[in-house]
Amino acid sequence: MKTRAKVGLFFACFFLLTIMFTSINLRKHGKLFLPTEKRFHAIGRRWQWYWMFVVAAFAVISSITDVDVDRYYLPELPIVLSNFFWFLMLPTTMCVVWESVRHWGSWQERQMIDPNPFSLGQDDRRAKVEFYIPLLFYFLVWMNFFMIVPRAWGPIELQRDPEQARLKAEPMATDTRFKIAAFLLFCSWIMTVFSLWHSIKHYKERNRGLLNRAIGLIRYIPKKFLLTLPLSLVMIGYEAACSFEFSISPLNLNPELGFMYGLGWAPIALLFIVYEVAGYVDPNEDRELIRQRRIRGAEIDQEIGIVKKPHWWSRLNRNNHMMSIQDQIAQNVNNVGGGQPTARNLERSIEMGNMLVSKRIDSTRPIANSESVHMAATLLFPTRTDVQETQERFTDHPEPLLRGRSPGGTEPRNENDRSESHHSAASGVSLGAKSQHIRSMLDV
Repeated sequence: MKTRAKVGLFFACFFLLTIMFTSINLRKHGKLFLPTEKRFHAIGRRWQWYWMFVVAAFAVISSITDVDVDRYYLPELPIVLSNFFWFLMLPTTMCVVWESVRHWGSWQERQMIDPNPFSLGQDDRRAKVEFYIPLLFYFLVWMNFFMIVPRAWGPIELQRDPEQARLKAEPMATDTRFKIAAFLLFCSWIMTVFSLWHSIKHYKERNRGLLNRAIGLIRYIPKKFLLTLPLSLVMIGYEAACSFEFSISPLNLNPELGFMYGLGWAPIALLFIVYEVAGYVDPNEDRELIRQRRIRGAEIDQEIGIVKKPHWWSRLNRNNHMMSIQDQIAQNVNNVGGGQPTARNLERSIEMGNMLVSKRIDSTRPIANSESVHMAATLLFPTRTDVQETQERFTDHPEPLLRGRSPGGTEPRNENDRSESHHSAASGVSLGAKSQHIRSMLDV
């Protein structure tokens, strides 16, 4: 196994290992602890890690095929596959850097407007610039892709001797399209730097004076960007150099491996290390925002004189810390409306429903069916006549009273029924009265 195959296996194992750490960071930073907002989408913080998965996949395929490049006696398909996926790594790596810078600016904006959502408008010049910059960046990246990938890769295999490589492979590896592709990738790098400057200008404190602004710009740039931006520039510079010098290009069957792996692969690997470490150190954005809100709430409470009691205060100052579970449940039931508290709070708990109001009866207007009403009242409330009273007064042994009834099926005389007594007197006996038995001359 030659040197190219050994180094290729090393990078294959390295990028396979980065997939595991990328998954951990994606889960950490992509998890939501706050409701989603229309202004900030959750996928915005995940794009960086998605692109890292893509770069790692391309790197594994390219580095594994480097083993076959050394194994084959004559250059064939493996050298084409190796370079094909390596050239795909370059724009996707630039996408990783871009998404990290873009999302950092979005995170600064989110922290700024969290206390006051109306502090920054959504239709001003700043918002329009942030809308068009990503479109321009991805346009440059796609143009880099179309300048490199859609081409005839057959001449790269024609390197069976140095003369054939000079006549067939070298012109194809150093043509104008590779030069334009490198320039387009450099323009995308400039757009990334501009996006970083734009975020610092609008979301960080402004310093006066040219020197103070330069110092503040460097001070506000996150440390990870101070490493990843130069590393990505080295990667782009190596691609541009390969479009002019065939001896250091990975398209060469026998390149200078120090330049190939030192400038073409090492910057991407170091860039991955920086982002994995930064992802491990940086907190989740939702958790950080919750912490900032808690701090602002404590400051506001302190300004207006509110002293918030600790969490253990309610447990120590309640009367149920010596009560059993059943007693606590019973106390809760009584507090919400059971037992005596219900009787005490009955008056304020009653709600009057909608009562049907009957039509008012005018006393001057005659009642319909008065005879039927009178007969029903007589059946329900029978009255005593004068004859019955005389019979009871002169009877030696009155008949035993039934339970709840008077003799003859009549009820005891009620003083409230005097208004209706004249109706029964006219008939002589009440309804349902028994026949009279004369026992003495006094009864006649």
